[in-house]
Amino acid sequence: MGLPTVRVGVDIGGTFTDVALQGPDGLVTGKVLTDYAQPERAILAATLAAARQAGIAPGDIGQVIHGTTLVTNALIERRGARMAFITTEGFRDVIEMRSENRFEQYDLNLSLPLPMVPRKDRFTLNERMGPKGEVLLPLDPAEARAMAERIVAAGYEAVAIGLMHAYANDAHERMMAAALADLAPDLSVSISCVISPQLRELPRFNTVIANAYVQPRVSAYLGRLVESLRAAGIDAPVFLMHSGGGLISVDTAAEQPVRLLESGPAGGAIFAARYARAHGIDRVLSFDMGGTTAKICLVEDATPKTANSFEIARTYRFKKGSGMTVSTPVVEMVEIGAGGGSIASVDTLGRIQVGPRSAGSEPGPACYQRGGAEPTVTDANLVLGRLDPDGFAGGAIPLSAALAETAMGAVAAQQGISVQDTAFGVTEMVDENMANAARVHAVENGRDIEGFTMVAFGGGAPLHACRLCEKLGLKALLIPPGAGVGSAIGFLRAPFSFEATRGLFQPLDGFDAEVVNASLAAMEREARAFVDTGAAGAETVTRLTAFMRYRGQGWEIPVPLSQARFAASDVPALIAAFEAAYRALFGRIIDGLMPEITNWSLTVASRPPEPAAVRRLLDGPPAALRRTRRFLDAALRREVEAVEVARAAMTPGAVVEGPAIITEDETSTIVTSAFRAIGQADGCLLLIRKEAKT
Repeated sequence: MGLPTVRVGVDIGGTFTDVALQGPDGLVTGKVLTDYAQPERAILAATLAAARQAGIAPGDIGQVIHGTTLVTNALIERRGARMAFITTEGFRDVIEMRSENRFEQYDLNLSLPLPMVPRKDRFTLNERMGPKGEVLLPLDPAEARAMAERIVAAGYEAVAIGLMHAYANDAHERMMAAALADLAPDLSVSISCVISPQLRELPRFNTVIANAYVQPRVSAYLGRLVESLRAAGIDAPVFLMHSGGGLISVDTAAEQPVRLLESGPAGGAIFAARYARAHGIDRVLSFDMGGTTAKICLVEDATPKTANSFEIARTYRFKKGSGMTVSTPVVEMVEIGAGGGSIASVDTLGRIQVGPRSAGSEPGPACYQRGGAEPTVTDANLVLGRLDPDGFAGGAIPLSAALAETAMGAVAAQQGISVQDTAFGVTEMVDENMANAARVHAVENGRDIEGFTMVAFGGGAPLHACRLCEKLGLKALLIPPGAGVGSAIGFLRAPFSFEATRGLFQPLDGFDAEVVNASLAAMEREARAFVDTGAAGAETVTRLTAFMRYRGQGWEIPVPLSQARFAASDVPALIAAFEAAYRALFGRIIDGLMPEITNWSLTVASRPPEPAAVRRLLDGPPAALRRTRRFLDAALRREVEAVEVARAAMTPGAVVEGPAIITEDETSTIVTSAFRAIGQADGCLLLIRKEAKT
């Protein structure tokens, strides 16, 4: 099945809503400020503007692909449905007890985040399943009916059902859901055996609760989005980017909105992976910096690293363990509050701090002239000469240098230093925060970051990428065309995919191939049914991952497997695959311990077309210069005279030596004195250290 001629990708971020329209004459991109009250209005405005620029009618659009931060923001801000949680007797407080780990060991006044559902809204049933699916205590239908009556009478907007070992036997969860449906057919009900059928009750309960909490709001939003598009003459099917790096239908997204966590950043990882494949780069550090956050992801062999769990809504200085762990397929990345709108302040020790608070699009940085008064990273970049006040966002958002200096002056006065030195401190702090996050992310995955090539995109990343490479010791940097709206373009390159998960415990010294094969076949049918809603008849690829550990360990590692059907004779190969993955992560294996499998993940995805291979260009004629400007080069700690070059002038082989500024509508690329930039045949900019020309 071929793709429509005209496709639109739209990404809602905390500051900007980005659009990428792929039409018969090529790609059209743009940005508008995000509308917090009604996000669909910004989507419609951006889409119609791109259509006008491309010279096509709204009715010619054949497909709309959308990524959103709506789910993440609703969970962080606790703006969701009034909901109830039903669980097994004795497990009412699991979500409040958490894992009992202290994420800040030496803080005597440690404050744990409050559970999503207050205790008064958590209810229990007298029932119990065993870990192998055996019924230990049957659920009385009369009790289920009485519980349903109690829930409906209380007027809850949504219900989450998470019973013990429902991944192994879902009969009791489905009985409870049926009782609720009989009394209140329109009530939003989520059950863990559908949303997260995996081992470990805490992340499973958290996941079904998160899904129920946002479902009414997300479902209503998606309904409004589809209606507003149709009212504007866009009667195209709408698909959503899910957190695992693929596309799902709007109906699936409305049913399982927890899969939309980090959907925008997942599009960015797909964007980076595609250019990694085209340029033949095996190890890539994907760097996505927008207006509110920065996201860093490892991409190896043109595949973003993925995980089966993710932590959201961290409440303690973005510290791991201080948030809510959900078990849903996700592109694994580290995300910090470091974007163009991140607010600078001075802490109690007199140090400059940046983020995690952001000015967003309302009111935005001070220089936007929309009422913002607090100093942000964008204000700092303007003060340092890295932004053109008349050319920002293609001239659509004129910037005020005077307002930026006034805002930055508040921090400067507290520090007792000049406004420019303060602006330098702000950018250095945000760059160091991002560099530290990248180092930790690489170490946690057993990788040496210095061997990676950075792919930078998002409105803020090209401004900071060179400095980040200097801090990390990276010698090469790639900035693709359309980098300012990279995630939106990534949506257009993403496959239709669905990841089915199951909790099926299998010690390898007691491996039951028949049971495993039956479960994997059911998972493949489930995943393929979802993929067929958007890509029926398309060529697909199936990927299987087993989450494995040594017996006695309390955590697992993902182990990719090359087959999806097994025999008893495959156990040695499973052990070898686990040991290879374990050795790559930790440097050694543990002799004498038998591995075991806890969870399984099977993905069916349409096979996207392969990008054309790109031959690296390292030299050529100088690019045509527009003018000269001055900006502060952080590594030299002084202002430098830089040439300004239009991105369009960076034709294949065209070279500009740093210091330089390469401008385009959605972003600007700062080329520091240590780097040179070369235009590539596919429109990318290749920035390499001057001492590493070959």
